[in-house]
Amino acid sequence: MQSMAIEELEDMARRCRVEICRMTHRAKAGHPGGSLSEIDILCGLYGSRLRVDASNPKWADRDRFILSKGHASPGMYALLAEMGFISHEDLESYRVLGGVCQGHVDMKWTPGVDFSAGSLGMGLSYGMGCALAARMDGSSRTTYVMIGDGEIQEGAIWEAAMAARHHELGNLKVFLDRNNIQNDDFCEVQMRMFDIPAKWHGFGWAVKEIDGHNMHEIVEAIAWLDTITDRPAIIIANTVKGKGVSFMENNPAFHGAPPNDEQLQLAMTELGVSV
Repeated sequence: MQSMAIEELEDMARRCRVEICRMTHRAKAGHPGGSLSEIDILCGLYGSRLRVDASNPKWADRDRFILSKGHASPGMYALLAEMGFISHEDLESYRVLGGVCQGHVDMKWTPGVDFSAGSLGMGLSYGMGCALAARMDGSSRTTYVMIGDGEIQEGAIWEAAMAARHHELGNLKVFLDRNNIQNDDFCEVQMRMFDIPAKWHGFGWAVKEIDGHNMHEIVEAIAWLDTITDRPAIIIANTVKGKGVSFMENNPAFHGAPPNDEQLQLAMTELGVSV
């Protein structure tokens, strides 16, 4: 695919933020905070590196993207609409029974989704399986996984991290959306995780920290991932939950709460569009 310019990626992320707010407002439910924190990374990945084909979403040799923090589906759906996998009209089916865009990402319902999410902690193991399958197939496809920082409190994450290093999966790349907030509160209140980069280093992974909202850093880090071929690699992206909408930023209340009518108007104004 042709890589998009930084300014194009930034504008796509802004448009996705608009749709995230509209989707959750329309449904009166959903997870806007983590969708807003992840969206710059998703746009950077899809717009600069990921080998996929919207006209053939089941292309066998496509790269895989696993959104393990699958409740942050509005960000994924907004991006898939931008990339042509689904229509913008499909976004109106968010959290509607039988709709294309279910509450958690689900590969049964949504073209371009490679993982059906539910309980947290499963996506990295699934991604590891995809990476192993690519090796067995003799395929050059790469598997990318996005996990959340509350999610890494799950033991299954560290079992998968250990196994991925054991198998020397250089075709497995992970993004950690480090927005510091989980379902109930700030992560450090719920369970302190101490030195997260040191933990991944300790499991033998290649590790890089970035500002997860700086598109230049995101694109450069994605290119860095390509240079790691002998072991799995992780980008620890320091982000802000609710990024781009002032009253949602760093606010645990918007982990799983939609904007009301007044808040939507304010969000649209801040994002440069009308309701």
